[in-house]
Amino acid sequence: MGVTDGGRMPGDVFEQFAEDYDRWFEEHRAEYHAELARIRRLLPRPDSRALEVGVGSGRFAAPLGIPLGIEPSRALGRMARGRGIEVIRGRAESIPIRDGSCSSALMVTVICFLDDPVLAFEEIHRVLVPGGTLVLGFLEREGEVARKYLHEREKHRFLSRARFYSSDEVRQLLGRTGFRVAEVDSRAGFSVIAARKGR
Repeated sequence: MGVTDGGRMPGDVFEQFAEDYDRWFEEHRAEYHAELARIRRLLPRPDSRALEVGVGSGRFAAPLGIPLGIEPSRALGRMARGRGIEVIRGRAESIPIRDGSCSSALMVTVICFLDDPVLAFEEIHRVLVPGGTLVLGFLEREGEVARKYLHEREKHRFLSRARFYSSDEVRQLLGRTGFRVAEVDSRAGFSVIAARKGR
């Protein structure tokens, strides 16, 4: 899960409560594995150049075989490294990777914490190879998952200042930044979108 250094979501929430954040995946295994399966279906088979932006504690990158992650939180980054991910400290809006060097990119429950999702999508577009795929997983605004999590004490700590988007809004943002939406899997308020960079 990615975090901006300022604005709506201070990074220290994830620094201070990193263990709580990571424990959620153990306590909600069915939901976690359902999300993981849906992402796996739309994500191209990761290779050595696959990237997760906002890798968090590595709960998606590790089982999916994504070797590299960008993460602003030191505490979560340490957990991801412990799961075998190479972590670069950075933010989605300023990815410290050279142009056209990533085959695919994943972002899960990150867009709701970004100050500027357009800038983040532009950065991901920049680092992807021509034809590269971005897969986004996110909680939809007014969706049942977002409403449920906002009432869960553990999740509320992280989501209380999140900004949620509808699936249509995310598709428009992707279109504005040079992506072509290839597939959308939207169920129960958790949406997964696969979009490709033009060749």
